[in-house]
Amino acid sequence: MIEYSLFQGLPAWSQTEVLINKGTIVAQRQHQGWSITLYSLHNFFVERWVKNTIDITGTFHQSANILEILEPYLDNIQIQDFIDS
Repeated sequence: MIEYSLFQGLPAWSQTEVLINKGTIVAQRQHQGWSITLYSLHNFFVERWVKNTIDITGTFHQSANILEILEPYLDNIQIQDFIDS
């Protein structure tokens, strides 16, 4: 398991690798040409923004409100998927 502070200290390419290999995709959305993927990584959320050859990873502060994090994705999250699990 990777802790929030350890993840924050990784170089960008390594953060992306950890997300792909250990993160769980929660939802995806599009914004002004960006493809944004929200990941759950152990006990925190991470967004990965991709556009053309640009790949940016951003974390939310650990005290961030979960509902505020999920709000931009609500149109794309199928609640039934979580209930049936």
